[in-house]
Amino acid sequence: MTNRLFALTFDCADAAELGGFWAQALSQELDPGAGKEFASIGLQGPGRAEPSWCFAQVPEGKSAKNRVHPDLITGDLQAEVERLIGLGASRKADVEMGSMRWTTLLDPEGNEFDVIAEAA
Repeated sequence: MTNRLFALTFDCADAAELGGFWAQALSQELDPGAGKEFASIGLQGPGRAEPSWCFAQVPEGKSAKNRVHPDLITGDLQAEVERLIGLGASRKADVEMGSMRWTTLLDPEGNEFDVIAEAA
């Protein structure tokens, strides 16, 4: 038996709000029925791509740095970072490591994620 990644799930205060940010960030739509308690991207419907993204309301707020975070990759780092900030993200750090460049952002609930510059 083998495993595969089914979904990336975020604990949050408002699932529809955070799911809406990520849907826009990923140029996707929230699945029907999104609400404050639960929302998803790509969980419903035939031929869905994996992994799905899920958002589940929890009573406690974020208290520490994420141990796991999503990495997005783009051909235009500056433009994509500005687009995501316009959607509600905030900049945490700009990083260069050898030939790699990325920006660490925080989503509207403070979850870290990276936007990586695609190698030319």
